[in-house]
Amino acid sequence: MRATLATTATVVLAASILGAPTAAAHEQSFDAVSPPTMEQRQAELESAPDGQAKCVDGTAADTYACDDVEMVDHLWLEDLGLSFANDMWGWTDPETHRDYALVGGAEGTVFVDISDPGEASVVGMLPRHVPTSQRTSWRDIKVFDDHAFVVSEQIPHGMQVFDLTRLRDERGTFDADAHYAGFGKAHNVAINTDTGYAYAVGTSTCGGGLHMVDISDPTAPGFAGCFAGHGYIHDTQCVTYHGPDADHAGREICVNSNAAADGNYVSVVDVTDKLTPTVLARMSYDDNAYSHQGWFTPDQRHFLHGDELDELDHGNNTRTRIWDMTDLDAPRHTGSFDNDTTSIDHNIYTERQLAFASNYTSGLRVYHTGKVDEGELKEVGHFDLYPENDNASFEGGTWSNYPYFKRDVVGVSSMDRGLFVLRVTD
Repeated sequence: MRATLATTATVVLAASILGAPTAAAHEQSFDAVSPPTMEQRQAELESAPDGQAKCVDGTAADTYACDDVEMVDHLWLEDLGLSFANDMWGWTDPETHRDYALVGGAEGTVFVDISDPGEASVVGMLPRHVPTSQRTSWRDIKVFDDHAFVVSEQIPHGMQVFDLTRLRDERGTFDADAHYAGFGKAHNVAINTDTGYAYAVGTSTCGGGLHMVDISDPTAPGFAGCFAGHGYIHDTQCVTYHGPDADHAGREICVNSNAAADGNYVSVVDVTDKLTPTVLARMSYDDNAYSHQGWFTPDQRHFLHGDELDELDHGNNTRTRIWDMTDLDAPRHTGSFDNDTTSIDHNIYTERQLAFASNYTSGLRVYHTGKVDEGELKEVGHFDLYPENDNASFEGGTWSNYPYFKRDVVGVSSMDRGLFVLRVTD
């Protein structure tokens, strides 16, 4: 699946993709990165393993540092038809049981069938909403009711809706099945799959806070409400609450990574009533720089949170903060886990007793959450898909990951190297 030199001429990394970004955490980052020369890119393509690679004596095919994580498959940017990859999500077809990686990029959203180990294949692409307008490195995808919902900081973009069941029989370049134009741009989108509501954040509306959309009928999305009380929200997770705080059982709760003009916070908002959301809590924290993203543990007792600029601004190692959420009205910061690398953390997701962290230049890091009650995490595996360094920078590496496929694999998106399909081996 390795691309040829002829295709490398089309590779343009972040410096040539971005206009003026609105997500302040990155303003000084991607714009400063110089794209590789044609010769440098060809050297990357030829030096790295293609497809499958076991983790042997701490490396995969003498290229990627690893520990108890192996490479099942890999598609380069050239294979995906992208010049830059960003966020990703996944979908398992309930009828065919095939797994698909949904990879965001500068040109649009790419659908990749990863069902057969070592034989990942591109099914097609949903291009960005306005092909002739400004390209952007920010694109985010979530799934509800077998439909993908795609937002971007492209102006104007709104929210694209795509029926994923079309992937069973169709190939090539797709059109969206529906479009929501209630906002021009958005940094991210979260979906509560229990209730059928989408929450766009960092939009051009609602003060950059929660822009709520009823997607219970996926192809007829409708505005449901706003929460602007905390200003700009960079990311959020919205759930039907089943955790230990009985006072809020069954309520719809959003836990927000709130990078506001007056500081950085983790905030908790009850959005059961979309027209009158209720603030439950808002917490600042030490050494804050840019509140970025976080995720509940499956039992909703704890929230693992990352600040995107604390490594750069405060000099600490890659840090994940642990919040005790047993009282949603008064969450407590009970500990911080500092990984042994210096890279910037980006997105983290939890599955069973594991947390899967995409940390830019140090790759996928797998943490065990068995002692999270004590404010502790433990790294149990990693795969460094940016072998150049572990700098606290945005120069390359992994943007996000998806650990919820039917098969026991993790999809990992790399800004400069495309899509990796990895497996934890121990």
